[in-house]
Amino acid sequence: MKTKFLLLPILSFVTLLFISCSNDDDPITISEYTDATTFFNELNYSGSVLISKNGNDILRTGFGIANKTTVDPNAISTQFRIGSVSKTLTGMGIVQLKRDGLINSYDQPLSDFDDSFPHGNQITLRHLLSHQSGLPDYVPMVEPNAKSGQSFTPETILEIVKNQVSENGLNFEPGSSVAYSNTNFLILALLIEELSGNSYENYITENVLEPLNMTETEMGNDEISGENYAQGYNGNENVSEYPMQIAFGAGCWTSSVTDLEKWCRAAMGDNWFSPDEKQAIFGEDVPEETTAFELAWFRSKIDGKTFLWHGGDIDGFASLIGFVPESNSVLITLSNEQDDSGTTRNAIIETIVKNEL
Repeated sequence: MKTKFLLLPILSFVTLLFISCSNDDDPITISEYTDATTFFNELNYSGSVLISKNGNDILRTGFGIANKTTVDPNAISTQFRIGSVSKTLTGMGIVQLKRDGLINSYDQPLSDFDDSFPHGNQITLRHLLSHQSGLPDYVPMVEPNAKSGQSFTPETILEIVKNQVSENGLNFEPGSSVAYSNTNFLILALLIEELSGNSYENYITENVLEPLNMTETEMGNDEISGENYAQGYNGNENVSEYPMQIAFGAGCWTSSVTDLEKWCRAAMGDNWFSPDEKQAIFGEDVPEETTAFELAWFRSKIDGKTFLWHGGDIDGFASLIGFVPESNSVLITLSNEQDDSGTTRNAIIETIVKNEL
């Protein structure tokens, strides 16, 4: 699972290309835009793509190969690891806890639920949901050893984080800055289990997947097998094997374009979220060509359009889901090619939102 880190004053906004982008990577350049199919072909894209506007499909197809051994092609029904797009499902779990009366407010401090958490009286659920907690990212602490065979449960990872914060403090005062940290959503997933008395997987399944008939979405396994699943690649190397338990709550789900369309349309529509919930989750308008962290979603303004979205990276996979409410548009891309710098996803966002949505 890729680690992304960003630190800046909370009152400033993030330019669109902040996700996974480094100063050493040049943006992707293509010929003059003609149509979506040509664009993805020029990217040599490998994955599944859905672009829809006002209920009409612009593109709904697969590109490239799902499995280079069997040479099975990617298709709309192919299932991919979705990495941090999983955070939108975890965020929905917290919304459901509030609906169930198991939390009172997104501004409740973490100490209400774990009085032993260091600085827990300063960190609220809102801070966790919007990456304003100041908590360090656990991934670099555990991923190398996990890939070498050491076992880590989510509870073990939580204790590692608590020890780290006890010894070194927070990276910044909660609410004063933003920094993308997978730790926030691992804690939220554990909170779902603690408060609901159910497993995180079952709670999300019962409260999100089943109501939306998302039958192609499930927790990912360490090894990928089956003809309906894409293998993940970094160049020509199959890098699919991954210790998925360390991605708990932050990047642990597998899904398809078809299922994620259902999730996007529910989030965009008028029946799934109440007006007050939408206001809390998706936030206020942002200036042109900027992006803000909201509650488990990003909000961007691109060419005058509001784009609500999330991206995800995990070894061998790169994902993007998003929608433009004003035009009833949905954009979903699931790739089984690693996108370390995020330049491919950034090119997709800028090009497709401007030209098609």
